[in-house]
Amino acid sequence: MDEVFKALADPNRRRLLDSLNARNGQTLRELCAGLELARQSVSKHLAVLEAANLISTRRSGREKLHYLNAEPINAITERWITRYDRARVHALADLKKALEAAPMSDNTFVYTTFIKTTREKLWQALTEPAFTKRYWGSSFDTDWQPGSEMVWHQQDWTSKDPEQVVLEADPYNKLAYTWHTFDPAFAEAFDMNPDLVAAWAREPRSQVSFELEQASGDVVKLTVVHNNFPPNSGVQEGISGGWPGILSNLKTLLETGEVLPDLAV
Repeated sequence: MDEVFKALADPNRRRLLDSLNARNGQTLRELCAGLELARQSVSKHLAVLEAANLISTRRSGREKLHYLNAEPINAITERWITRYDRARVHALADLKKALEAAPMSDNTFVYTTFIKTTREKLWQALTEPAFTKRYWGSSFDTDWQPGSEMVWHQQDWTSKDPEQVVLEADPYNKLAYTWHTFDPAFAEAFDMNPDLVAAWAREPRSQVSFELEQASGDVVKLTVVHNNFPPNSGVQEGISGGWPGILSNLKTLLETGEVLPDLAV
């Protein structure tokens, strides 16, 4: 965590995070416009933030887009929170909320975490019910072949829809599928406002992808990209708050064999 605190100590780097919190998915040019710093200086600050995993980057054509990444703050808050005094706990909690609260202005949610495991075990954890039930509370009936339908089970709720399908399945490298259908049974099962869920159901179906990369000998980089949201998407706001907990639980399960007590599902 030394890299995280070092990255957050600089006011210019905090301003860059503020800028991305206001409008995510910005290019270097756009970020430079908000700071009275040379392009090279902004690039160096972004490199520090990326090394601390506070931002994630993705290519869009020739441009490099920058996204907030809440994973390091989640790690501090959920695993080592008792090591810090009350004032620091509040500051971290506020930052965690800021990183997770605002919907992505470019209609894309990006989250990157590093897990001490193998790509084979991570793939197993993403696809096999014995794992997904433990850290997520969900399981899927599918053969994980592109185009195959997915039947989604979560607690007492089941979703079956011909548009709920596997998009890509390249073992140990990338997995992608469309998101589940929202219906009245979903609202009832999770005690949600039926009107809210009905509004979610009217949105275009989103999709999620999991990209697995070997970061070092015993560490895998997992990047989750959830997109295809309309402007001001209610679904996007919901998943932006849900994914960090699910992925923290996944990381803890693979690294310790247990799930986080406060996140057990």
